[in-house]
Amino acid sequence: MTCVIGWDIGGAHIKAARARNGRLDAVVQRACTPHLGFNHLERVVEETLAEIGRADRHHITMTAELSDVFPNRTTGVELIASLMARLTSTDEVLFYTAKSQFVSFPYVKQCANLIASANWRISADFVAQNISHGLLIDMGSTTTDLIPISNNVVIAQGRDDASRLAHGELVYAGFSRGIPQAYVQFAPIRGHWTPLVNEAFATMADVRRILQDLPEGDCRGDLAPTADGRPKTREASQARLARLVGRDTAEFNENDMHAFAYYLARAQQRRIEEQMALLMSRGVITTTTPIIGAGVGRGLIKQLAHQQARAYHDFSHLFIISQALQELASDCAPASALALLQS
Repeated sequence: MTCVIGWDIGGAHIKAARARNGRLDAVVQRACTPHLGFNHLERVVEETLAEIGRADRHHITMTAELSDVFPNRTTGVELIASLMARLTSTDEVLFYTAKSQFVSFPYVKQCANLIASANWRISADFVAQNISHGLLIDMGSTTTDLIPISNNVVIAQGRDDASRLAHGELVYAGFSRGIPQAYVQFAPIRGHWTPLVNEAFATMADVRRILQDLPEGDCRGDLAPTADGRPKTREASQARLARLVGRDTAEFNENDMHAFAYYLARAQQRRIEEQMALLMSRGVITTTTPIIGAGVGRGLIKQLAHQQARAYHDFSHLFIISQALQELASDCAPASALALLQS
């Protein structure tokens, strides 16, 4: 029996998926805070490994090298690779690159730029093996990837974060993390355009809870702490959002608060739509290109597809497993794809 664990080592989450004989049977996701120190990352990897178990091989991708705990991305890649090689205790540790290739640990240093933040590529390659034509939109907690696929080939122009941002293939518009002020400076509040306070009073998770896109107590969609350390309840989210315009919750009625949250959510969605327009201007997608949704925010991507009268395919349907595990596998798309991809 061959057992493979795919790892996606992120700056906010550690995600791991295990496949036995080519079939997923476990997916684990944990919050992590490497910016507080490299030991925080090491601890969460150890906890995740203890939960998901050992394996014959480990396939690894990462984005945590962007964390400011590292002086530069190359150093981050090398340190994370060394950590994974040590903790997995096996010679079969392979790292995925933006060229759709695995490299072994001795080649990490010379391939660091290709390994850095290449998790988008593995998801896209996996989709391209199963769907001939479409736009993969993977909405995670922090960012959204937009990756065109044609004739079972990934046709993205960007390779690293900088070029992907420039080509409209990466946007910092995530489901739960990030601040609403990233998308608008003013909001209509009770008939007046009101500036948003430039403080980290709330996150997009608060917007989601108010709109009921994120149920109270949801442990999959929002693992990060709240902006003020208070509970992840709709009431507490309303209080945090009210502070963004210098008010208290009592100054809003239900309609006011819902309208405010909806405006912020739509502003973020427009940012994603703008990147789609850029891809359309390149001719790599059209107004009828189907969308494949992945990531914890794929429910919103499904809504976007329907708004644009596009066919929609869910990443979770690419796995023949239980529905509960399908959901987790799609939340952790790169890790799941890595567990199944042959080296």
